[in-house]
Amino acid sequence: PLTAREGLIGALGFSSGLPLLLTGGTLSAWMTDAGLDLKTIGAMTLVSLPYAFKFAWAPLLDTYRLPFLGRRRGWMLTTQLAIASSLLGMAVFGPSAESPDPVPIAWLAVAVAFFSASQDIVLDAWRVDTLAPSERASGTGVFVAGYRIGMFVANTGALLLADHLPWPVVYSVLAGVACELAVKGEPVV
Repeated sequence: PLTAREGLIGALGFSSGLPLLLTGGTLSAWMTDAGLDLKTIGAMTLVSLPYAFKFAWAPLLDTYRLPFLGRRRGWMLTTQLAIASSLLGMAVFGPSAESPDPVPIAWLAVAVAFFSASQDIVLDAWRVDTLAPSERASGTGVFVAGYRIGMFVANTGALLLADHLPWPVVYSVLAGVACELAVKGEPVV
């Protein structure tokens, strides 16, 4: 059985893994259903660039603290709420057969990727700050397991939901999951 701290680390891993595929494979499936051409869908892979360049703003997140919840937790809550808001924006402004313009969804997907990459930075730093050296290996294992479950939900779960619900509803549900994690999963350590 997991301890409360390990459960929290797993939940944070889940919240870190959830947005990744919502701006990748799952978004590609939605765009395919909306009738966008392959060139446009292929160009959307560029929205994941913030993950590759997160080293550029990591020092800022490490140096500056928000005026609430402390050095790490303030950034954690802010990035999680920003992810949820951006996902909700994707649900509202996403592509459809009636309005296949990819520009709004592209900008929102970049926002999700940026806030998700920022969340990854902060969560990694938080784990290093709060886990004793002897706990880091198991903590990382639990975090990665949560991350993989988040990716599974964002991909397989979303695709299963999309068989029964419109894509905007699917993204709204997943935005709600991300928001719930931000409110309930906020670490107390």
